Amino acid sequence: MLDKAVSILNCFRSVGSSFRLTELSDRTGLPKATAHRLAADLVRLQLLERENNIYRLGGRLFELGSLVPRRHGLRETALPYLQDLYEATRETVHFGVREGRDVVYLERIHGHDRLPLPSRVGGRLPLSCTGVGKALLAFSSPELVDEVLGEDPLPRLTRYSTSDPVRLRTAIEQAHVSGLAYEEQEAALGVSCIAAPVFDGSGTAVAALSVAVPRARFRPAQLAPAVRTAALGLSRALRADSADRRPSAQRATLRTEEGQEGS
Repeated sequence: MLDKAVSILNCFRSVGSSFRLTELSDRTGLPKATAHRLAADLVRLQLLERENNIYRLGGRLFELGSLVPRRHGLRETALPYLQDLYEATRETVHFGVREGRDVVYLERIHGHDRLPLPSRVGGRLPLSCTGVGKALLAFSSPELVDEVLGEDPLPRLTRYSTSDPVRLRTAIEQAHVSGLAYEEQEAALGVSCIAAPVFDGSGTAVAALSVAVPRARFRPAQLAPAVRTAALGLSRALRADSADRRPSAQRATLRTEEGQEGS
């Protein structure tokens, strides 16, 4: 029954989704009576809301989702650096992590003029179509890169999304060398993006941040320093957090070793 209840919740992955009971039944393949019973239970638990005959996600899900420890802590640490990046560029800023072959966005900061982007906080997009995704792929395992490049066909969000695996591999390799990933109109028409990976204390790329700009004013040479600075600052903060969480004896050993190196 839990699997069936989750299948109902999964119907609401698209932003702003709302459905009638018959639509939930059709989308899940559940008998209408079963869908009705489970939807009623989800409403009672505040995981869904019902208005007349329309169902939508409930506030309890937002409360629970915002408390996921790893993502909550990562987002809270990242926010000051994302805000600095926005202030430096006055352009839309994204912050995301990898989940499978997708980017899941933990934060998005934009000004009064919103770009027509498919990204949203809590939403997901293919790694191969986004700057954040390419930055993560550039510092992922060869096995994951091969898995993504092996998708046939490669996912596309616009007519400019890379459909050639050879071209995508070249872009990933270039991002690994430069530390910056680029995306031009691959996620949204008229929008370009520059992104950089964020590393934790173990040197693993745990996230990436980016700036998305209308193509007409996309100036990579001007944006790159701000993106690099934000990513490096956040990486240092994550390394410091990781060091603080180490056992005290291990921290003492590290300080001793650092002192010896300095002498």
